[in-house]
Amino acid sequence: MSQNDPTTDEQPFVSHLVELSNRLKRVVAFVFVVFLCAAPFANDIYTFLSGPLLMHMPENSTMIATDVASPFFTPFKLALVASIFASVPVILYHFWAFVAPGLYSHEKRMILPLIVASTGLFYMGVAFAYFVVFPLVFGFLTAAAPEGVAVMTDITKYLDFVLTLFFAFGLSFEVPIFTIVLVWTGIATPQSLAEKRPYVIVGAFIFGMFLTPPDAISQTLLAVPIWLLFEAGLLFSRLFVRKNEA
Repeated sequence: MSQNDPTTDEQPFVSHLVELSNRLKRVVAFVFVVFLCAAPFANDIYTFLSGPLLMHMPENSTMIATDVASPFFTPFKLALVASIFASVPVILYHFWAFVAPGLYSHEKRMILPLIVASTGLFYMGVAFAYFVVFPLVFGFLTAAAPEGVAVMTDITKYLDFVLTLFFAFGLSFEVPIFTIVLVWTGIATPQSLAEKRPYVIVGAFIFGMFLTPPDAISQTLLAVPIWLLFEAGLLFSRLFVRKNEA
């Protein structure tokens, strides 16, 4: 048989597709099981999520539902998103298990800590948004309402709003990982990244402007952590370079 026989190339490719399909099925099944466990508590999860807003709303004021089906579907949508968030470690594990056979030993030693760190940083970003950003932002927005205007937020719009902030802060907390990967792959060096610090700071505020409400508090609360996390990633990337040189 010729070494260039296309069947010898197709077999590994097909086996990779089969493995990828199997792992995707396991991920979907795991998320579905978590969703089934979370669905009975969908209303409780939504009550917990709406806590930072309700504590700042005027007395005897409540949230509203402008769509007929939103009181039913919105909590279940939140339960599904929460199930995906809770399944991130499993999702990343299957990603690691799929790509690990094709990596060198030194790449395996690097990628596994990066996956663990990226998971922890994502959860830290979500927690920072809920416990720090939401009370400040909602306190400011409800206090800024004109006299005679009742603050009554629609539950669906509120969910979309907080999920956007969760994604924004979860992604922004991955900045150290992005910085380390840039240095690890040789795309940049710690010195070149340090020289771009002013652009990073300006970009952080622009990023915060597009992904947060139009107030200076939330924009600053997103931009400043991005800058500090960039500095942390820069520090770890320098340690990584020194270790390789040694």
